[in-house]
Amino acid sequence: MNLTTNFTLEELTHSEVAERKGWDNTAPAPVVTNLIRLANMLEEVRSLLGKPLLINSGYRSKLVNDAVGSKDTSQHRLGCAADVKVGGMTPDQVVQAIMGSDIQFDQLIREFDSWTHISVTNNPNESPRKQLLIIDKQGTRPYIG
Repeated sequence: MNLTTNFTLEELTHSEVAERKGWDNTAPAPVVTNLIRLANMLEEVRSLLGKPLLINSGYRSKLVNDAVGSKDTSQHRLGCAADVKVGGMTPDQVVQAIMGSDIQFDQLIREFDSWTHISVTNNPNESPRKQLLIIDKQGTRPYIG
């Protein structure tokens, strides 16, 4: 099912862990509403970068989230976050481009120099925090670009 022109519900709920273990990672209706908001923002990112986004992780059920070692407070649990890679760009280049735009992200995280986490607010009526972070083997710290 298409959520937007370039993003489907299937790609924003796909999980290799769930597939491998035979777990259900179906998004409940309120999560699908969040995934639509997220997909719309991802369209803005795709347009800004002029390149397709590869979604590594979108929505995660509690079981999947626990299996990948993430916290219960992860925005992935609500369908408000996606981890993306962009061909021909480093995660740092992706972060820099989004930072320099007027895209209204909630969080933008360069994770392990391997992918970029981007999220919308958990509540559509909230203002985005525009939080910039780095997560790697040294821990979590502010992104200073």
